Amino acid sequence: MIVPIGHVLACSAALFAIGLTCAVIRRQIIMILIGVEIMLNAAALAFVGGSAFWQQVDGQVFVVFLMAITAAEVAVALAMVVYLHQRKRTMIADEFNRMSG
Repeated sequence: MIVPIGHVLACSAALFAIGLTCAVIRRQIIMILIGVEIMLNAAALAFVGGSAFWQQVDGQVFVVFLMAITAAEVAVALAMVVYLHQRKRTMIADEFNRMSG
């Protein structure tokens, strides 16, 4: 392995922290979704790094399934964003927690 596993995990942890900060601090729904996507990519990076370190394909196979689930999540989330934008005319997340029913 060319890149040491410690560097891969440090990069993955940094990406996860950036995604978590983006998801928690931002108020717009699109930015929250981007933060979640960054966190999922950080987890995928950790899986691929571990898979390369231990020379097993299990982590890489799991990442393929993770990317398929992520693509489905993005499609559903963007459909919800479009619907909520048409209904409330805003993308601020605080406005949507008053919705009921």
